[in-house]
Amino acid sequence: MRTTTPRRWRSGTEPANARSDLKLRYLLSLTFTPLFALATAGFALWAAASPAYGAPSSGTLTGFAVACGLLTVFAAIDLAVVIRRRRTEL
Repeated sequence: MRTTTPRRWRSGTEPANARSDLKLRYLLSLTFTPLFALATAGFALWAAASPAYGAPSSGTLTGFAVACGLLTVFAAIDLAVVIRRRRTEL
């Protein structure tokens, strides 16, 4: 038989006062957005120039290009969010 334990609520104010380190997020987004963009372009060019039956295959390289492209988009969105939050909070 299962015994249930009572839920305990947090008594602190962490959710109301939680803050992220915007300077660090800004630095990381500013660093990784162009890095991921260059990786996307590099993998895309490599996939276009790779032979049909080479190793790694063009499908693998295309997958890496898509993954790096998604990371570029996420880093750029985070950079925009951090810039907007820094303008309003600081």
